Amino acid sequence: MAPPRGKVAFITGANGITGNAIVEHLIRKPESEWSKIIITSRRTPTHSFWQDHRVRFIALDFLKPVEELIEKMAPLCHDVTHAFFASYVHTADFTKLRDANVPLFHNFLVATDIVAASTLQRVCVATGGKYYGAHLGPTEVPLHEGMGRYEDHGENFYYPQEDFLFSLAAKRSWDWNVIRPDAIIGFTPSGNGMSMALTLAIYMLCCREMGQAPMFPGNKFFYNKCIDDCSYAPSIADMSVWAVTNEHAKNEAFNHMNGDVFVWKHLWTKLGRHFGIAVPEFDDSEWTAKGEDQVMANNFSMIEWAKDKKPVWERVVAKHGGTVEAFDWGTWDFFDWAVGKAWCTISSVSKARKFGWTRFDDTYDTYIETFHAFENAGVLPHSDVWLAPKIYGQSSLSPHPGQAVAQAAIRKLKQNGATQNGTENHGHGTEAAKWALKDNDTRATTTTAGAHQLVVNTGLSEGADGGHENMSPPLKGP
Repeated sequence: MAPPRGKVAFITGANGITGNAIVEHLIRKPESEWSKIIITSRRTPTHSFWQDHRVRFIALDFLKPVEELIEKMAPLCHDVTHAFFASYVHTADFTKLRDANVPLFHNFLVATDIVAASTLQRVCVATGGKYYGAHLGPTEVPLHEGMGRYEDHGENFYYPQEDFLFSLAAKRSWDWNVIRPDAIIGFTPSGNGMSMALTLAIYMLCCREMGQAPMFPGNKFFYNKCIDDCSYAPSIADMSVWAVTNEHAKNEAFNHMNGDVFVWKHLWTKLGRHFGIAVPEFDDSEWTAKGEDQVMANNFSMIEWAKDKKPVWERVVAKHGGTVEAFDWGTWDFFDWAVGKAWCTISSVSKARKFGWTRFDDTYDTYIETFHAFENAGVLPHSDVWLAPKIYGQSSLSPHPGQAVAQAAIRKLKQNGATQNGTENHGHGTEAAKWALKDNDTRATTTTAGAHQLVVNTGLSEGADGGHENMSPPLKGP
């Protein structure tokens, strides 16, 4: 007797942050749970990270006529059981979001409903904090699912999307879920309209390359006093799959957040430390935007800042790795808005907790994990390459654990005649390096090859004066 067939997922926006995370989540589930994972985006992914045989791709543009979509979807999507809508057309002008995103969702839902009429069980839609009007100005906090809709003057595209979802589901046997994250942190292998983590990383690394302190582009209030939160894309995926596979969670909307809160002043400092930069205390005179009037206020425009910084990024890539194209993926306009608010927008996840969703993520950790994902994809340089961080001004940073190790190894090599006239001797000097590493770092490998590789990769070649390059004085602002 054949085992029961697993569920069939249909995920839109697979090139985006949320869609990509849902795919990553499902391929870690056994085939007995999810037997086929159909992914779609307007363009064929330029990078394929999914070797799982269950993953099938179909190129679809949901702004095309429904009849065309049905014809393309029918051969592959006829047995879909669970559909995840994570598509989104982004523009910095909030008033224009409705024009593209309402028909986008309408066509998706009509086509999916028809093609998978006999198998569809659940439709999950990712929306966000704009549902509560949090993008427009101060509102009730924490944001919660019981809040009524605000007067949107017909501009909030989430409302017609949800209304159509509810009305069609009422006529069908399938159910729905709505997931509402905000300020999403996550990886995508290509450009995305709201890539907070990648934009921040590019900014930090460019400041590091220029020898400048990374001034916060938002306002003084949002930096020093506002409590904020974020949504980690893998966690959004976890909630989405949890919701659609639990009967008691059907026909419910859930806010999503990591579960912690933070103040940007402290998070910014920790993120700077990750990139080898000591973030200074910013003087009051450095804040041109105070954020005291509860309106958008930015100390400077990231859009303007980025206009002449691509050559800087090219230098970063030439020295450390990564891809030059990543600079064009920076979402400078979105970053301006995300940190230029002069009001708090934290969300409550109490409803999801009461329904049984228990995941928690530390926001700082989610940034670091996302940076590492971009590094592994070759988008950002690997963080290990700057073993000797550039420090601006008086720094409270502890030395990188590899820095002292590498310096000791280099000294041992020199003492044992490992380098003569610029050439290496791979005899006693390398053996000395091996033991220098062993003595100075209990985590280091004791193999000769490993020791030599660490020395070569440090970038700590000492100059004639024994110092290190570019220990420049602090500069104000970006």
